[in-house]
Amino acid sequence: MMALACQENSYCKEFQTSVRSCTPAELSLPGKTKEKLQGYEVVLEDTILFPEGGGQPDDRGTINDIEVLRITRRGADAINFVTKEIQAGTEVCLKVDWKRRFDHMQQHTGQHLITAIAESMYGCPTTSWNLGENISSIELDIPSLTDQQMADMETAVNEKILACVPITPHLYHDKDDPELQKFRCRGLPDDHIGPVRVLEINGIDSCLCCGTHVSNLSHIQMIKLLWTEKAKKKGRTNLMFVAGGRVLQYLGRSVKVERSLTTLLKGPVEDHYERAETAVKGFKSTQKYVTSLLRDLAVFEGQKFKSNGNPLLCLHRKEGDLEFMNIIIQQVDNCNKICFLTVGEEKGAGLFLLSGPEDFIQNVGPKVAEILNGKGSINRGNYQGKANKLSQKGKAEKLIQEYLSSKDNSVKCDDRSAEDKEP
Repeated sequence: MMALACQENSYCKEFQTSVRSCTPAELSLPGKTKEKLQGYEVVLEDTILFPEGGGQPDDRGTINDIEVLRITRRGADAINFVTKEIQAGTEVCLKVDWKRRFDHMQQHTGQHLITAIAESMYGCPTTSWNLGENISSIELDIPSLTDQQMADMETAVNEKILACVPITPHLYHDKDDPELQKFRCRGLPDDHIGPVRVLEINGIDSCLCCGTHVSNLSHIQMIKLLWTEKAKKKGRTNLMFVAGGRVLQYLGRSVKVERSLTTLLKGPVEDHYERAETAVKGFKSTQKYVTSLLRDLAVFEGQKFKSNGNPLLCLHRKEGDLEFMNIIIQQVDNCNKICFLTVGEEKGAGLFLLSGPEDFIQNVGPKVAEILNGKGSINRGNYQGKANKLSQKGKAEKLIQEYLSSKDNSVKCDDRSAEDKEP
């Protein structure tokens, strides 16, 4: 039994083969949804489409121009999920998504190089790694790395890239071959079938790996070590990195952010942190001041309504919050007076609170929530909740007034908008 074509030649972009089997199947879609996609599992005689393994995500590509949505491994077979049937025995042409494949080759080989250099320089083995969509990470068995250690390691890995060191895969057909004990390995999968593949970076590292890799370190182009953070397991560190084309992408994103901050903060990149820190402190101070003013305003509104003869207060405050509304209710302190309070965007989402007699709350509260396209419940004698359409608060006020009019034909309402409610 040989390795898959994708493991023998990771640079092969198109490949002719035949279908061994095609069976109905379903694919669970990513995310919280439990929806499943109906399709077929196709097994090929050989393939250049890599199934997930060794910490590397699966490839994307096509079989006779039919998109392959998922590639998993079952024993020695690569299982391709497609939405159209391809009958067994059909001769097919495979095409790999080369941009995705080459990116994965750069990141995966980059991980091998970083792992080897980290262990040789600091004696810390790699315990796991993750090839992310934008940034990859390596979990190292070391409590921490200093900035100087990071810089030294980054210099070392990029010197190896500049040295154009060749990379060669070797196959061992017996997984119990004693020679395999010489190579770095975190263990074979329990269902492993077929030859064992060893990836050798000449003079630097040899380890068991099933993934796709570049044939020379120069093809990685460059590696940038980004930062470290504590791993979930005690005494270990996660090292973040990008390799190859991702270095340019990361630099491009950083330049855009830098230019935006230079305009926003009105200063060069060297002053960004200091200016941002000053801006954040000023914002927090302003927030505290605004919160204090809103509390004072809530007290004023509540006392004013309590002292006048109006039975109904309809009040909206864009900058308010639940505390603002509750302070007003506390100041009114009269269950016979009705308050309809809203906070948030005038025509968007926000909060509402309705206070008044118990029968009024029970009858009108749910209807107000429905009009505002929201949900609410009774809490401490008041009906409150979230509103998705505060633009409909006028209809809610009309409903409240109609309810009161049915009780008393002479209702005077203290109804003020955000423009005329200032003290």
